[in-house]
Amino acid sequence: MSKLKIDIPILVEGKYDKITLLSVLDASIFTTGGFSVFNNKEKQALLRRLAEEKGLIVLTDSDGGGKQIRSFLSGILPKEKIRMLYIPKIEGKERRKSHKSKDGFLGVEGMTADLLRSLFAPFAVGESKVQAEKRQITKTDFYLDGLSGGDGAKALRATLARAFSLPEDMTANAFLEALNLLSSYEEYKSEVERWKGGE
Repeated sequence: MSKLKIDIPILVEGKYDKITLLSVLDASIFTTGGFSVFNNKEKQALLRRLAEEKGLIVLTDSDGGGKQIRSFLSGILPKEKIRMLYIPKIEGKERRKSHKSKDGFLGVEGMTADLLRSLFAPFAVGESKVQAEKRQITKTDFYLDGLSGGDGAKALRATLARAFSLPEDMTANAFLEALNLLSSYEEYKSEVERWKGGE
C-alpha cells in the first residue's frame, strides 16, 4: 500500500514514533526529543518558524507526558497554526519495551498502520498537488556544494543555517528537510553562491 503524502510538517515525541509514522506517511517529521524541548531554545525557534510558515501537526502519546508536551507547545506556538491529533487510549506495551508505560497505554509507536492512516487521511495531498511539487534540494546538492561528506562540511552547514535562521547544530538530514520546507531550491543556491563568493 502506498504511503499517504502529507505536506504539513508533523511533530512527534521521539525517534521511534517518527520511524512508525514514516512507515505509512511520506512526510517531514520532527521530534521534540521528549521533555528536552522545554529547554531547547533553538528547537523551539525552529518549531515556531515551521508552524508560522507551514502549519504544524502535533501528535503525542495519550499519557501524562504527552499532555504536558502538548500544553507546553500550545503556549509557545501560534494556536491557529497547529493541529493537535490524538491517538486512542489502548492498553498494552510496545514490542521493543519490556514493561508497559507508567500509564499503561500504547504510545504513537504502538498504533497500527490502519489507525495512523485514518488519523492522517484528512491531511493527505491529492495526486495533482504531488506532481506540481517544487524542485527539492537533495543530498547530492549538499555533497556537491560541500555541505556533507567532506572536511569542513559541518562548519559550512552552520554558516548556511545562520543565513536561514535555523539551528546551527542540526544533522545534515534534518537541515536538508528544514531547508526544503522553509526555502526554495533557488534561494538555497543563491545563498550558497553568495558565501562561496566570499561575500
